[in-house]
Amino acid sequence: MQEVTNQIRVLRLRHGITQEELAENVGVSRQTIIAMEKGNYAPSLLLALKLAKFFKATVEQLFTIR
Repeated sequence: MQEVTNQIRVLRLRHGITQEELAENVGVSRQTIIAMEKGNYAPSLLLALKLAKFFKATVEQLFTIR
């Protein structure tokens, strides 16, 4: 089975923002950000695109399939 990994926590810390701030900026709950950072939640395409736009990155830079 394939697993999706992400760089959300790394990028969030580089940008110096909290989980709450990121959540507010992309329109989800803090719990969703926590779950994504732990690898327990694979976001929808819409959320992945919002995160990529927020971080000025590509979806491929944020998410990897292992």
